[in-house]
Formats: sequence, C-alpha cells, structure tokens
Amino acid sequence: MFRPMKKRELIQAVALHTDVDNKTAAKMVEGTIDVILATVAKGEIVNISGFAKFAKIKRPARMARNPATGETIRVKAKTVAKITALKGFKDIALGAAPAPKLNTKRSAPAKPVAKKAVAKKAAPKKAAKKVAAKKAAPKKKVAKKAPARKAAAKKRR
Repeated sequence: MFRPMKKRELIQAVALHTDVDNKTAAKMVEGTIDVILATVAKGEIVNISGFAKFAKIKRPARMARNPATGETIRVKAKTVAKITALKGFKDIALGAAPAPKLNTKRSAPAKPVAKKAVAKKAAPKKAAKKVAAKKAAPKKKVAKKAPARKAAAKKRR
C-alpha cells in the first residue's frame, strides 16, 4: 500500500516541478492553503477548475430515525466543510486520463553557479578515494572471519 504524501514532500515536489527553491515553494503552498481556508471561512466557495471545490455548507435541522430502535429523533442544524473532487481530478485519479508529467530534475544552473559547481567536482574525487579505502578494509575483515566459520562448521560435524 502507498503512504500518503506529506506537506514537506509536496513542497519539495512543487519546488522541483516549478524550478524554484524550497523556501519559495513553501511560501507558495502555504499561501495557497491560507487563501483557501480564509475564503471558505468567510462562507465563500473556492472552485479550482479541474481539481476540487471547497465550501462551507449550512445544514438545516431535520427529523431522522435511529436505526437501532426505530425511534424518530431531531437532528440539530449544523455547518460542515465540504470538499468535492471535480471531473478533471477524478479522470486522472481513476486512470481515464493521463497524469501530468512532473519535472523531477533541476534545470541547468546559471553561469555564476556553474563556477562553484566546478570547484565542488574536485571534492567528490577525494571522497571517492576515501570510500574506496573504507570499502577495502571491510573486505579484509570478512576474509579473516570466513576461515573461522569453516573451522566451527567442521567441529560441528
């Protein structure tokens, strides 16, 4: 089963897709949510075409029936939040229409940043040598342990 996307992951995905930094994307996502919440709190409907409709609905008082006893009871009036998925969202979610393609890679950095990137490229070579040295050490340890295991196996027989 899939796990739900968290807000932080959504912000990172928006940053990659729109080619902006995470801080700007966070402001955009937070701002969108704040505007939707404030507008719906006022009692207005927010309709994002092809996605969803957000509304505050007032339900009147009514008479209902208790299914366990069959007794008629009075239900008080209340206000509820309602989010309705629209056709475009349903089509994509249910596979009737293809999902939009997302950018998963950052575009090429500007020239001033490229100079910094060249300076950073030298560092991974040193890191690669260190990683290679670290990898060599465990192999020696494994080789030393292997004969001990064989000797223990021979004793059991």
